[in-house]
Amino acid sequence: MSTDRPDAQRQLAALTDAAAAIARGATLDATLDAILSGLAAAVGARAASVFLRDPDRPELLLTSVVGLDEAAAATFAAEAADPTHPVAIAARHVTAVFGRRGVGTGGAGAVVADVPLVVTRDGADLPLGVVSFAWAGPHEVDEADERLVRAAADLLAAAVDRAHLVSLVGERSEWFERVAHTDALTGLANRRTFDRVLELELARAGRQGGDVSVAVFDIDGLGAANQAGGHEVGDDILRTVAAVVAESVRLVDTVARYGGDEFVLVAPGSAGLAVAQRVLEGVAGLAPVQGRVVSVSAGVARFPADGTTAEELLAAADAALAVARARGAGSIAEAGVAAG
Repeated sequence: MSTDRPDAQRQLAALTDAAAAIARGATLDATLDAILSGLAAAVGARAASVFLRDPDRPELLLTSVVGLDEAAAATFAAEAADPTHPVAIAARHVTAVFGRRGVGTGGAGAVVADVPLVVTRDGADLPLGVVSFAWAGPHEVDEADERLVRAAADLLAAAVDRAHLVSLVGERSEWFERVAHTDALTGLANRRTFDRVLELELARAGRQGGDVSVAVFDIDGLGAANQAGGHEVGDDILRTVAAVVAESVRLVDTVARYGGDEFVLVAPGSAGLAVAQRVLEGVAGLAPVQGRVVSVSAGVARFPADGTTAEELLAAADAALAVARARGAGSIAEAGVAAG
């Protein structure tokens, strides 16, 4: 990399390219590499590196490097982990450090500028990391160089902050999506999600001439448990049973909380009875919850034999559940058999 001072036009082009990388960069790593490479050339630096704060680690993480080979970069990262190193000092005190030292060599000889990456959020400075530029030979960091490296730091900070915000928006969107489709107490799908899945599975089975099973599970004696121990006991039982149900079904199945003490299952194919039986056996194997033995009863209906619409299948499964309850706690009944 040339140590001659680039002209103003080249520097302006580097700043313009850096802004474009922030606006259109595909990933943070690619954006940082593009900005760092262009701006290192713009200030005539032979090497440049970006260190970012990692919330899970006390030391800075070397994220992007130009002008250093792998071994030199590893040495530099190890040196910067020392709290007395200028990079660590720049990060800790959020202030630029200019001086002379080795970069990735352990020796002296390079003129270096370590500038913190900082953005302002809600009126407070938020430090994100440090960018380090190194010049070989008898270079002096003049006022123009200092303006450029500080501009580089601002652009890199903007790129990092933008990536963090995009990630935060994505996480929140995922969280809202999950909340919209899950039951808050059990973590299972909610009724709206279940209804949608059932309609889709029925449409698919209708086109392909396949089967779909629907099972309704009722926790035996949950009302009595609530009355005796309060809703905290009931909620504990619901969560425990939900975990067993989730572990007992297949990957292709969908299980949801459908009411106060009911769970429902959509099982593509003809294995619904076997899956429901596995749920009952799993719950029967539970240790007492809050001192109470837990069991569930189940009713199973199958498309198209017991109904061709969601409403018909759920009604058939409910009717089978009533038969199962009449037989006693922990029982299971099929709609066709129950009707017969």
